[in-house]
Amino acid sequence: MKTLMKGNEAIGEAAICAGCQAYFGYPITPQTEVLEYMSRRMPEVGRVFVQAESELGAINMVYGAACTGARVMTTTSSPGYSLMQEGISYIAMSFVPCVLVNVMRGGPGLGNIQPSQGDYFQMTKGGGHGDYNTIVLAPSTVQETVDLVVEAFDLADKYCQPVAIIADGMIGQIMEPVEFPEIKEPVRPKRPWALTGAKGRPKNIITSLFLSPETMEQKVLRLLDIVAQIRVTEVRYAEYMLEGAEIVVVAYGTAGRIAQTAVKQARAEGIPVGLFRPISMFPFPYDRLAAQVGLARDVLVVEMSAGQMKEDVQLAVCGRAPVSFYGKLGGLVPLPEDILAEIKRLV
Repeated sequence: MKTLMKGNEAIGEAAICAGCQAYFGYPITPQTEVLEYMSRRMPEVGRVFVQAESELGAINMVYGAACTGARVMTTTSSPGYSLMQEGISYIAMSFVPCVLVNVMRGGPGLGNIQPSQGDYFQMTKGGGHGDYNTIVLAPSTVQETVDLVVEAFDLADKYCQPVAIIADGMIGQIMEPVEFPEIKEPVRPKRPWALTGAKGRPKNIITSLFLSPETMEQKVLRLLDIVAQIRVTEVRYAEYMLEGAEIVVVAYGTAGRIAQTAVKQARAEGIPVGLFRPISMFPFPYDRLAAQVGLARDVLVVEMSAGQMKEDVQLAVCGRAPVSFYGKLGGLVPLPEDILAEIKRLV
């Protein structure tokens, strides 16, 4: 059965369906409705909700709860995600699973509360200090957000790593009909590392502090092995009208959704254009995009930023075709007619 629901609230319900046992968060627009929703729903289903004193407190509560083997999540918006970076790097190096959601807003600085995609670098290039990456998934609709949140918990368990959802204020605030999976106990891998009390067994120690450089190197190499596996097995993307496309539009999230309308309009006017929408922003679908650009004469990147994803697109295209860019900043959202105009300019 479909339910009309705001994106932020759908994030919360999706987490509950996925078996989220504890949620820790702090209010920040435009994701505060997740916190409000979870404050009601988590106690209803007998699970843990805590409003932390800050984003720093929230991510470290996530860290502690994740060490017990529980399914845990936090949500925030751009400046809040910046504050969480140290904790996220601890979690990655400690090899424990959790789910993170960033509903992006305008920046840098405090910015504003409008939708943006300016956190791409922070989300996809590690964010915190050291050598690590997290899986980053970008939905373009509320339904896709629900599906990816559920999947994120499974991926976190699979790799014992944090998994992030990169959304924006538009997805968080829009209302759409969605369907949720049945709430049931998830099938999870065994967690012998979890801190569940050491009665009758040797104690477990979970830490990200390794003072010996030789030990630290081995731990980082273990982490990089996981990242290498993720690069191969967790690539996700969507394609639209790419058959015979001479112009390939590349966009993700809300920008990808709007670009799809522009591509449909352009095709109706006889313009051979298609859309490539990355869903896994890390790992970025370099190989698939390179294959789709093989016969194209132009690539147009559309973002609600100054062109951060453009760098990854250029790496994928590798000079096979010129890469143009159209972006909106400050929380402004491109319109289909804006993108259509850029497509026609390339024609």
